[in-house]
Amino acid sequence: MDVNQTKQEHLLALKVMRLTKPTLFTNLPVTCEDRDLPGDLFCQLMRDDPSTIRGAETLMLGEMLTLPQNFGNIFLGETFSSYISVHNDSSQVVKDILVKADLQTSSQRLNLSASNTAVAELRPECCIDDVIHHEVKEIGTHILVCAVSYTTQYGEKLYFRKFFKFQVLKPLDVKTKFYNAETDEVFLEAQIQNITTSPMFMEKVSLEPSIMYNVTELNSVVNDDQGESTFGKMSYLQPMDTRQYLYCLKPKPEYAEKAGVIKGVTVIGKLDIVWKTNLGERGRLQTSQLQRMAPGYGDIRLSMEMIPDTVNLEEPFDIICKVTNCSERTMDLVLEMCNTRTIHWCGISGRQLGKLSPGASLSLPLTLLTSAQGLQSISGLRLTDTFLKRTYEYDDMAQVCVVCPSV
Repeated sequence: MDVNQTKQEHLLALKVMRLTKPTLFTNLPVTCEDRDLPGDLFCQLMRDDPSTIRGAETLMLGEMLTLPQNFGNIFLGETFSSYISVHNDSSQVVKDILVKADLQTSSQRLNLSASNTAVAELRPECCIDDVIHHEVKEIGTHILVCAVSYTTQYGEKLYFRKFFKFQVLKPLDVKTKFYNAETDEVFLEAQIQNITTSPMFMEKVSLEPSIMYNVTELNSVVNDDQGESTFGKMSYLQPMDTRQYLYCLKPKPEYAEKAGVIKGVTVIGKLDIVWKTNLGERGRLQTSQLQRMAPGYGDIRLSMEMIPDTVNLEEPFDIICKVTNCSERTMDLVLEMCNTRTIHWCGISGRQLGKLSPGASLSLPLTLLTSAQGLQSISGLRLTDTFLKRTYEYDDMAQVCVVCPSV
């Protein structure tokens, strides 16, 4: 902490201290074997040391707490707390004392004083105390500006300031990836890395979705009708360790049928991360609104609504496709079914589907069979817009496992 102080002598003294939780005291155990020259001396000294644990003197961690010896690090999302004390070092009674604390960041100046009312008088050897708190929301250089104004008993008005500079560091490195499913579902993978020098207890990592989506967390497994975290019971994140969190977002029912609206949605939501560090010090970080690249479906979208997982070789099976008009014009569609080497469609090819208005969709039940075993891709559908004479071909829409029926 850098302090710049004026050279003028004042009747009042200003002291500022950061308030932090203490740490567990650690000692360095020194031992030797009984046949060595010191004998039992080192062990006896450790047993007499009040900072060691009785019966576990060789353990570095003790039972005593130690106060911080320096300013320490402040991380984004933590609460900065400071104790401000103004003491009257003189033999005079000082009047109209006003203590003001501001925090200057790179973008704004914040008033942290609990009260902006002046104290009527301060007698010798008395003090004015105040504790300020601020949740740090910006990284970079911060300057705590403490200003004191007062009036002497002779009516002279005096004023002085002190500046305390400190750096706010980034505690977590957050990376996100989006995966657009064949349906309107969106999967979000969040990679969170602890870039501090101490372990973190991850209390909560949640996704607050935008107004158009519902979210499902995929970070637990069901065991005996109870959800168990994939990270185990102790949710600690060691320094430089990384965890991956997965979420599934589905459009709300009132938006699911509006293909044009969902197509243009890029804002997904924001992550809310809460953690605890040394002796329960709490930190919270919210990301900005996460945005994805909107999927390009083109003018018309053909998706699979229903398909069996396994089918028998050379036996017809049913699927249901969904045709959605993603353009801003009405289409008059014709469906063509083209056989491939392994896929054979059943029914009439070239049938009229009728007109489809912008944003509208229709379900299309189809029947087909396969002539090869294994994992087969559904291909060979073709849609033609008779208004613009434009053709859209669809291959590898989905896959189905083909097995030989048992005799």
